[in-house]
Amino acid sequence: MISKARIKQIHSLERKKNRLEEGLFVAEGPKLVGELLETMRPHYVAATASWLETHAQELRGVETDVVSNDELQRASLLQHPQSVIALFPLPHYDTELASTAECELTLALDGVQDPGNMGTIVRLADWFGIRHVFCSMDCADIFNPKATQATMGALARVMVHYIDLQEALSHTQAPIYGTFLDGDNIYQQTLSANGVIVMGNEGRGISPSIAQLVNRRLYIPPYPADNHTVESLNVAIATAITCAEFRRSPLSH
Repeated sequence: MISKARIKQIHSLERKKNRLEEGLFVAEGPKLVGELLETMRPHYVAATASWLETHAQELRGVETDVVSNDELQRASLLQHPQSVIALFPLPHYDTELASTAECELTLALDGVQDPGNMGTIVRLADWFGIRHVFCSMDCADIFNPKATQATMGALARVMVHYIDLQEALSHTQAPIYGTFLDGDNIYQQTLSANGVIVMGNEGRGISPSIAQLVNRRLYIPPYPADNHTVESLNVAIATAITCAEFRRSPLSH
């Protein structure tokens, strides 16, 4: 049985301020929690008896509550709860963009503010083998419950950093890529195996202060090239196309 105090705590973690104060974030559902258990030790778990039985070994020493579906419904931040709610400690990483980008491909997000887009981009990073995502301080919090759910467990493998992006990019010698309407056709470029791919805000694109640091400007053309189409692509879709092209490039192998 889950206490009222615990339910109140779970709901309080919808707010970033409370997540930072408690150092915890919420994960829900067997897929997401199962993935996170591979690399993180939870602070607390509330789940159905059958789920807890299946994961008894991994949860040894962790505080747990057996809950009914009705209790899950009351505690959950989702419309349709799924078997388990877990509280995990917020991770902390000591990684610099400059040194990482010189060795491998990284993503940098400049003002991406929709939690769904944030989570989807981290999921894409996982799919394309990108281990680090560096975010400007005005990006959505990846530990917002909506963003966390959208990662589908990619947070178990992808490290997300919040930094002064302009400062960090100004100190790297690695190539810095970004997508622009006046860039070079991405399908006609030889793309490197390392460097930074900058993706911009949903409405404004890459900010002027970051744009001046981009030294490889790319463009994703419509098809056919002179076709009258929508004004732009969703940032997560643009990220998927861009990452796919980098991984298709001979230099990335």
